[in-house]
Amino acid sequence: MAFEKELQKFKEKNKELRKAELVEKQHQKGKLTARERIDLLLDPGTFVEIDPFVETRFSHLGLEKKKAPGDGVITGFGKIFGRKVYLFSQDFSQIGGTVGEMHGKKIAKVYKLARKTGCPIIGIYDSGGARIQEGISALDAYGEIFREEILASGIIPQISVVVGPCAGGASYGPALSDFVFMVEGIAFMFITGPEVINKVTGEEISFEELGGASVQTQKSGCAHFSFQDEAECFFSVRKLLGYLPQNNLENPPTQKGFLSQIFETKENYRLLEILPQEEKKSYDIKEVISEIFDEDSFFEIQPDFAQNLVVGFARLRGYVIGVVATQPKILAGVLDIDSSDKISRFVRFCDCFNIPLITIVDTPGYLPGKEQEWGGIIRHGAKVLYVFSEATVPKISLVLRKAFGGAYIALVSKKLGFDFVICWPTAQMAVMGPEQMVRIIYKKELEKLEGKEREKMEKEKISQLKEIFLNPYQPAKLGQVDMVIHPKDTREVLIQCLETLLNKREPKVPRKHGNIPL
Repeated sequence: MAFEKELQKFKEKNKELRKAELVEKQHQKGKLTARERIDLLLDPGTFVEIDPFVETRFSHLGLEKKKAPGDGVITGFGKIFGRKVYLFSQDFSQIGGTVGEMHGKKIAKVYKLARKTGCPIIGIYDSGGARIQEGISALDAYGEIFREEILASGIIPQISVVVGPCAGGASYGPALSDFVFMVEGIAFMFITGPEVINKVTGEEISFEELGGASVQTQKSGCAHFSFQDEAECFFSVRKLLGYLPQNNLENPPTQKGFLSQIFETKENYRLLEILPQEEKKSYDIKEVISEIFDEDSFFEIQPDFAQNLVVGFARLRGYVIGVVATQPKILAGVLDIDSSDKISRFVRFCDCFNIPLITIVDTPGYLPGKEQEWGGIIRHGAKVLYVFSEATVPKISLVLRKAFGGAYIALVSKKLGFDFVICWPTAQMAVMGPEQMVRIIYKKELEKLEGKEREKMEKEKISQLKEIFLNPYQPAKLGQVDMVIHPKDTREVLIQCLETLLNKREPKVPRKHGNIPL
């Protein structure tokens, strides 16, 4: 029967999609196949493939011998924890996973579908780059993909997982997404490779040293997460999605534990133990975060980059929160170029997807030095001001100790748009630290003195200024601080403030878009 022949033909076509020799080829490189990665990522049995038989229409330079169904990328949709997602997974075993015209069209199609249906999209990158045999059609394919990424930005969450080469123009794909995951030893990203660098500059460098996972997560900040193996990586992608809404019109998923609310202790004296008695002594802000937010709920973003600043998602009585916290343990928690970029990108994402923001502040201000000034700290610091002022989600600032100068404006000031400013009794807010204030205000008087007399006057004036300015009660009198609370009540106060702000609405300024100082 003709029908049986067609079914046999169908089975043979499907066999071409899963050639055993290609699977073995990937495994020999210590890598999973494109389909194995999809199986790790999605709930079992939920994947539906789109365009499995698409092929390139070009046949130049021996490409006709390399043609394969799927054109080097698998696209489709499935579910993660029961929620729909779209994805594409580049297949290095077919045509090196190179990007050509039809390869690009397949990715663009799932992007359009994800945007139309309001679902997150995940891109799994393992590609040899642009397909040279297709000429500028391959470059146009990148252009089409990038445009779809940009159109989807702020509408649906976009996650990139780099598990192989991602070089040249291809590296802009992950760069345009919201979060980038990499696997050590097999993943790398760069614009120009080691060979080009060697020819142009004479410098010798390996793929891993140039654009490996550790470089991109620790030095450049181009990637957010680095993992030892692919299984751990895809597990974390699934975990991250648990904090995110499907799209910009939804709120993030809440996870309220009925029993945890019943047995929750409203007062937490552990916070008093974390904050040192000595004013200049450091501590780990992550300990504070773990005591304030729901147990084991903090999911840190970019943990290896700009470690003087901590950002991540947490839950507060089940509600997803974007946490921005200065880290006194690293560089005293100062802000600098890298930490400013880290804040700006994270805050904008939270504002796009209706995630309330809580800042936890203990910082002496911005890092001084010519390297910072020459590197453009003014421009980078201005981004922080811009994103917090622009954000319309609930914004709460909690000041533990120091909040001086520009850092106060960016992370605390009600005039910049924070809804609530809450202080511990240990909070200090001023234009600068007391030592610098004394040296400026009493400069002439101090110049007349020497030795112990000068030292004595400095100590007296510092003590006076601390009494007048460096406490939360003076700004509280002026309405610049909404509450001064006992540290033990921090969690309960934050919950109450958050719940009253959940229905917050702010009108948008009628304009095409602002011009953030990039």
